[in-house]
Amino acid sequence: MTDHNERTVGILGGMGPEATVDLMQRIIRLTPALDDADHIRCIVDNNPKVPSRIKAIIEGGGEDPGPCMADMGRRLEAWGADFLAIACNTAHYYYDAVREAVHIPVINLIDLVANHVKDQFPELGKVGILASPAVAMTGLYTERFRRLGIEDIWPDPDHQERLLNVIKAIKSGITDANVRADYQTVCENLKRKGATAAIIACTELSALGGQLPVAALDAAEILAQEIVAVAKNRKDPV
Repeated sequence: MTDHNERTVGILGGMGPEATVDLMQRIIRLTPALDDADHIRCIVDNNPKVPSRIKAIIEGGGEDPGPCMADMGRRLEAWGADFLAIACNTAHYYYDAVREAVHIPVINLIDLVANHVKDQFPELGKVGILASPAVAMTGLYTERFRRLGIEDIWPDPDHQERLLNVIKAIKSGITDANVRADYQTVCENLKRKGATAAIIACTELSALGGQLPVAALDAAEILAQEIVAVAKNRKDPV
């Protein structure tokens, strides 16, 4: 039966579109449901017109995505969302712009993942990060992990460039054997640098899937679990 005390999630998506659909599929899979009505109400703005985070952060000349994301948050709140989630790791650089624009909670994926690692794997001293170079440049995960006493390990520069090309390929719909082989090569680089586990901190990489040569913690899966728990009123958002 439907729980009328459930919360409705608003998802800032489109960064990229396929990754947003992947997140929704995860939410559906993780929701205990016997009927359609048992599923969570999701209000999704799958907006691929958000200004490029890569151009704004890496290239330094792009339009600021913050105002667009703030507008998305306000619309989702007006449409009935009780809390928000941002379906992109890199876009959390603009988290404060969204949080300050609305009057409802906004899940912070970066804090969520860092706390998950600390709680579930307290013995983990080093963790690899599989993410856009923009995430490395902004220090989103570095700051959180070091605060928790965890060393973050990143691919070497040439492998980080290779990973960016993998992400761009996925965004353009290419997920062939060459793309997957490049992804595996980057993961092997992290393993050689001492990472015993890696955070998949890019929703495109989450959508790609596949077995990795190191233990993987998927930020998209952690976010989906949090959304279900908050929507079902089992907890308040991080």
